[in-house]
Amino acid sequence: MGLDSVSRDFLRVAEDAAVDAARTMGQGRRKHSDHVAVEAMRKAMDPLPIRGTVTIGEGERDEAPMLYVGEKVGRWGDDDLEVDIAVDPLEGTNLCATGAPGAIAVLAAANRGGLLHAPDCYMEKIIVGPRARDHVDINAPVADNLKAIAKALNRDVEDLVVIVLERERHEKLVADIRAAGGRIKLIGDGDLSAGISAAVHGTNVHAVMGIGGAPEGVLTAAAMRCLNGEILGRLVIRKPEDERRCAEMGIADVRRVYRAADLASGENIIFAATGVTDGPMMKGVRFFGDGTRTSSLVMQTHPHLIRFIDSIYVKDGQDVRIQF
Repeated sequence: MGLDSVSRDFLRVAEDAAVDAARTMGQGRRKHSDHVAVEAMRKAMDPLPIRGTVTIGEGERDEAPMLYVGEKVGRWGDDDLEVDIAVDPLEGTNLCATGAPGAIAVLAAANRGGLLHAPDCYMEKIIVGPRARDHVDINAPVADNLKAIAKALNRDVEDLVVIVLERERHEKLVADIRAAGGRIKLIGDGDLSAGISAAVHGTNVHAVMGIGGAPEGVLTAAAMRCLNGEILGRLVIRKPEDERRCAEMGIADVRRVYRAADLASGENIIFAATGVTDGPMMKGVRFFGDGTRTSSLVMQTHPHLIRFIDSIYVKDGQDVRIQF
């Protein structure tokens, strides 16, 4: 039995987290939205036929009592699959709390040892799609990378759209992109979903640049393995606490540049995401009188498969109406 045999189970885990989070949308309670998503995702994992270990989770940063790094999830039967699990039950807590676009529930899984146990610190990132994956260099100037991406895509730098998190730390990056002629889409949160859009043709996003969370970098890498895209990442060490975390996780070279195959090295990878609020590739959860509708993305490396799934969960009863 391989990971593909539980892909539907992982889909339902993401859906359950998204549905519960969506019920809190727009209420302005960011921590509450995250809490209900974590609880729903953890509960949905209990019956899964896996021997799962959380390698990227909630605990350290958000002081969550569940889905913490190292937690055991699934049934843990003798014949169950041994997997590493990376989760972000609600990527874009602020987006959900304010009803803004782009909040998603995310889960990635790999064979044991297949996901880097990344410290909860920042990571410098460049994310691109398949055609530009071998043409970027995290050590190169911004202008050089934009020229390389444009050449790989057979277009001008002025045609490129780069997503950047709107943060004070990115003032120079934004200035450099603009000086090179590139266009910028600033986002408040959600660099994981932004990274996915950069690797999918037709989204009009050609790269993601800047500093975001290292755990999100591992989840992005899992998606890139499925999409043939690339992430280049390097840990950002700002304080002694960051160095301590790296040492505890066995990371000796804090200046190492990671690629997708380093962050998500597993041969078998599954990535599942469900929209909480409307986004560029997935609609948010929609509630109607007799049921719930979700929009999800499920990807895997073996067999190499990408599915966009629209699900309608209907209440029991002969007079229930189905809404499309």
